[in-house]
Amino acid sequence: CFNSIMVTVIHTKQLVSWMRGHEGAVSSVSVHGSGRYAISTSADTAQLWDLDTFQRKRKLNVRQSVGIQRVFFLPLGNTILSCFNDDSIFAWESDTLFCKYQLPVPDEGPRIHYKAFAVTRDGKILAAGGRSNLLHLWCLDTRQLLRVVQMPPKVRTVRQLEFLPDSFDGGASQTLGVLSQDGVMRFINIQTCKLLFNIGSHDDAITSATVSPNGRHIVTIMDNGSLNIYSVQCLTQDYNKPPPSLVKVVSGGECSALTMKVKSEGVQRPAKNSGRRVKTKVLRPPAVPMTEDKENELPDGLNKKRLVTLLKAFGEYPAKYRMFVWRSLLRLPENHAAFSSLTDKGLHSAYLSIQERYPIKSHKLQRGLQRVLSALAHWAAIFGETDYLPLMAFPFVKLFQNNPLLCFEVVSTTIVNWCQHWFEYFPNPPLNVLSMAENVLAHHDKELLQHLIDCGVTSQLYVWPLLETLFSEVLTRDEWLKLFDNVFSNHPAFLLVSVVSYVTCCRAPLLLCSHKEDFEYFFHHRNNLDVSSVIKETYRLMESTPADIHPRNMLDDFQPLTRGQYPVFNKYPTYIVEYQSQERERIRQQEVDYLRERQAVQELRAKAVQRQAEDEAWYTQQEILQQAEEKRRDILQQEESKLAEQRTRLTAMKRELKVKELQLMDAARRRFLKQQQDQRLTDLHRLDEQIQRKVCFHFSHLPVFNIERRDSFHPFILCVM
Repeated sequence: CFNSIMVTVIHTKQLVSWMRGHEGAVSSVSVHGSGRYAISTSADTAQLWDLDTFQRKRKLNVRQSVGIQRVFFLPLGNTILSCFNDDSIFAWESDTLFCKYQLPVPDEGPRIHYKAFAVTRDGKILAAGGRSNLLHLWCLDTRQLLRVVQMPPKVRTVRQLEFLPDSFDGGASQTLGVLSQDGVMRFINIQTCKLLFNIGSHDDAITSATVSPNGRHIVTIMDNGSLNIYSVQCLTQDYNKPPPSLVKVVSGGECSALTMKVKSEGVQRPAKNSGRRVKTKVLRPPAVPMTEDKENELPDGLNKKRLVTLLKAFGEYPAKYRMFVWRSLLRLPENHAAFSSLTDKGLHSAYLSIQERYPIKSHKLQRGLQRVLSALAHWAAIFGETDYLPLMAFPFVKLFQNNPLLCFEVVSTTIVNWCQHWFEYFPNPPLNVLSMAENVLAHHDKELLQHLIDCGVTSQLYVWPLLETLFSEVLTRDEWLKLFDNVFSNHPAFLLVSVVSYVTCCRAPLLLCSHKEDFEYFFHHRNNLDVSSVIKETYRLMESTPADIHPRNMLDDFQPLTRGQYPVFNKYPTYIVEYQSQERERIRQQEVDYLRERQAVQELRAKAVQRQAEDEAWYTQQEILQQAEEKRRDILQQEESKLAEQRTRLTAMKRELKVKELQLMDAARRRFLKQQQDQRLTDLHRLDEQIQRKVCFHFSHLPVFNIERRDSFHPFILCVM
C-alpha cells in the first residue's frame, strides 16, 4: 500500500512530481476532463490536486466512523461525486466545493454497501454495486433511483463496473459490464436488463478490467497475471449496427427515408375491411453516385455531406462531439508505432530551449508543445527550422493536451493539406500563396486593395500574420473553434479564402488606417468582429470567385495521412533546409566549442582566482603566525621578567624567613632560659615556704620569750612571745 502518488512522463520515464499528503493507502485517482485537476482518495480523506503545479488545493476529511469509499469527477462538467461507507452520495461543485445535492438513500430493501461505481460519458446515469447481486441505477439529472437490476444468483459481490461506450449513443451508454467475485465480467443492457455476453471464467478469473475510450477493446488483468485484450466487435454483433442519421428526412408523413428501425416482433398486416387492395409505397433514399458516396463516407460511420449540412444549419459542431467529428473529418490514422518511433528520438535540438522564446505558465502545456514540435522536426527536417511552427501548433496542443498522438496527427494533417505550397520559398513567406489571396481580394474589393498599396502594406503584412498563426492571435477560443469547424469541413482553399473574407469584413477600420504600424497592430491583435459574418462571407467568396483565380484550382484536394507510416514530407527546398541545418549545426558546434573554451577559461580563471586566494590566505596566515610569534616572544620576555622579579622576591623572602627563624630561635632560647629561671625561683620560693613552715612549727612548742635578735646575716627578726 502506498500513501503517495508518483507522476512520471511515460516516454522519457522522468519523474515529474511526487504528491504526498495521505496517511492511508491511496485507493483511487480521478482526473478532470480538462486534465488540470485530479482527486486522490484514501479511506480517511480525499485530496484535490492542481496538475499544473502538482500542489494540493483542497482536502476533504470525514469522521473515522464514516469512511470514504470513492471520490471522482463526473464527465463533461465540474461536479465531484463523493460516496461514503454508509451508502450516502453527495455532489459537490469542484470550484467552490459547494454541496449541490445528495442522492437519497433507499429505505426499502437490504443495504448494498456500495463498492463499485460507473458513470456514462454524458454524466447522466450512475451505476452502483457492492456486497449484493443488486445494482442501483441513478439518474443524476432528476436525482432519483431509476431501477434496481438483479444479477444472476452466482453474483454475490460486485467488484467493478464499466460502461461500454458507443460512437453513436451520444454518451448515454446502454451496455454495462459487471465484474463479480467469481472472476466473470457480464455485460448487460441497462434498458432491457438482458445479458449480452460475458468474458472470463471460474478457471480463468478476471482481477480487473478497463474499456478503451472508443469502446472497441476491453483489456483485462487475469488472476494468473496475464493481460488479455478482447475485441468488442467480435463479442457482440450489435456493436456494428449503422449509426442513426444526423439529419432526419421526412417525406409524405412521419416516415424517415434514411433511418429504419428493425424489431423482432412479427409483421402486422392491415385488416381486410374493404374489398379494395391497400397499396403501400416504399420510400427509398435518393440515388447517389458511388464515387461521391465513397468520398463523403467517413470513419466511425459518419457522412461528410450530412455533417456539412448540420454545420451550415447550426454554424458549428456540438462542443461535446467536436473532437470526435474532427478526428473523423481528418481521417486520422492513429499510427501509434510510428508516433512512438518519433517520440523515442527525444527532444529535437531546435526546441530544447523553446521555453525561453515562448514562456508558458503551465508546465504541462510547455512539455506537450515541446514534445509535438520535436516529433514534427524528426518527421521533416524543415520543421526544425520553421520559426512560426510553435504559433501554429499551440492551439491544437492546448486542445489535445491529454492526447499527444492526436495532436501530432491533427497538426500534420493541417500542414499537409491547408499549408500547401507554404514552404516552397522557405525561409521567406510563401509568395505564391500570398499572391492567390491578393488576387481574390483584388477581384472582390479593389478599393481596399488600392488603399493597402497606397499605404505601403503588402500581403506579407495583412495575409501572412493570419496564416502563420492560423487566426489564433485575432480570434478567441470559441471563435477559433467555430472557424476551424468550417475549415476542416471544406476544401483546403477555405482557409486562404477565409483570410480574404476577414480582411474584407474589416474594410471600414482598415480604410481609416494610414500608418504601417497601425496595420501591424491590427493583424496581430483581436478586433471587434463577428466570426459568423466572416464564415458566411467566406462561403460567398468560395462560390463567387472566378475559376481562373480561385485557390481551389491551385490547391490539391484533401489527402489524409497514410496508415502505418506517415508520408514523406519534402515539399520544400531541401538544399536551403540542409544548408540552414548545416549552418545551424555549425553554429551549434561553434557554440559548443565556444562554451567548452569558455568553460575552460572559466575553470582556469577560477583556478587562478583560487590560487591567488590561496596565496593571499598563505601570506595572511604567515603574517598572522609572525604576529603570533612576536606576541609569544613578548609574552615570554614578560614572563621571564616576572620570573626574575619573583626569584628576587623569593630570595628576599628566604632572607627574611632566615632572620625571622633566628629571631624565633633566640626568642625561644630566651623563653627557655626565663622559664628555667622562673622554675628555679619557684623552687626556691617553695623551699623558703617549707623552711618557714618548719620553723613556725618548731617554735610553736617552745616557751615564749621576747627575744630580739639581730642577725646581720639573715633578713628575718624572730620575736618569741
